[in-house]
Amino acid sequence: MSGKTTRELMTGNAAAAWGARLAGAEYLPVFPITPQTEIIETLGRWIDGSEFDARMVTLDSEHSMVTAAGAAALAGARVFTATSSQGLLYAMEMLYTVAGWRAPFVLTNVSRGLASPITLEPDHNDILAARDSGFLQIHCATCQEVVDCTLIAYRIAEDSRVRLPAIVNLDGFYLSFTREPVTLPDQKGCAAFLPPFDAGEHGFRAGKPLSEAVAVLGGAAYSYFRYETHLAAEQALGVYDEAAAAFAKAFGRAYPALESYALDDAEVVFVMMGSFATKAKDAVDRMRAEGRKVGLVRPRLLRPFPADAFRAALLGRKAVAVIDQNISFGKGGILHAEVASVLYGQPNAPMLVSFIGGLGGRDISAGEFAGMADIAEEAAKTGVAPPPRLLFTGDELRQVRKFQAVAALAGAEAKGDSGHE
Repeated sequence: MSGKTTRELMTGNAAAAWGARLAGAEYLPVFPITPQTEIIETLGRWIDGSEFDARMVTLDSEHSMVTAAGAAALAGARVFTATSSQGLLYAMEMLYTVAGWRAPFVLTNVSRGLASPITLEPDHNDILAARDSGFLQIHCATCQEVVDCTLIAYRIAEDSRVRLPAIVNLDGFYLSFTREPVTLPDQKGCAAFLPPFDAGEHGFRAGKPLSEAVAVLGGAAYSYFRYETHLAAEQALGVYDEAAAAFAKAFGRAYPALESYALDDAEVVFVMMGSFATKAKDAVDRMRAEGRKVGLVRPRLLRPFPADAFRAALLGRKAVAVIDQNISFGKGGILHAEVASVLYGQPNAPMLVSFIGGLGGRDISAGEFAGMADIAEEAAKTGVAPPPRLLFTGDELRQVRKFQAVAALAGAEAKGDSGHE
């Protein structure tokens, strides 16, 4: 265990800033966007007050921000940046580019639903749009995890077997502005866990020629380098386990790639990620008190995907209810499809049922969790999986219809005022 620690009440955004500070980030290319702006404001205040020795530069867009982050990481700097929602989409071109550069740095994404329509509340379509970019992805459910997983992300990203950028994701508003008690590891312990970044033979230096796959190449060479990136991401599975074990030894907090809750004798298992999984834990506790054998599985590590851990956790259960806080239009829940892919063709595979919930920050009640467990149990009995379901109540539908009626009335009145039919 490491030495002196402090315990403070802080927001998820402040926790992300502390993660960057404790990691010893040196270069911070930034651009503000709600709800992550508090992260860079906090870091900027520390720099201005000489509490944190780092260089912060405000760029003209998220596209430029990620470009600068990748270039600085290749030059040997430890880099941190942050964005959210539309900002992540604006940077999307460069996400693919810097991952292809094999530039290791950490980006915090504060998830927010995507336009249109516009919302400031969270869901996961922004972060899941980046799942195939080459960035590693770690998803947090608490402010404590945000601090700790930022340190773990740097250790994995900078490992010579990986050398890929990483995203640490937290939910906007539900976590970014929620204050929770956080134990901050001491700086000495962090330095031992995360030594200074050494770009080694991969670092760009003046006068040192280096070959990188950034030129225009034919299909054979392109295929080679893209597959190398895939293999590096797969290597990150084992590297993550090593880093998590080292972190647990140093600081006493364990972060397996797949979190299991009340799973030992569970017959029905919820699968979901992010801060809303804490709602699922509460629902599991309530149902357990009623004698129901339910549990929860939550992936922290989404890329690379911990397929073996999922199979070990879910095979042999009666039913699995996957709750997606996202929607892939024309397909359904993204996490449901990922889980289905690793269970397909396996003996003793559970009945898999898909639910879409929490879009745009919509709450999921304890009663809805109980209802999903009922549906999953019934599907296991009949052997027929129902179609994907949107969590939505009759009262909510009536409210939407009311808005539509008001809009229609306003449109009719405007049409009458104009004198046109």
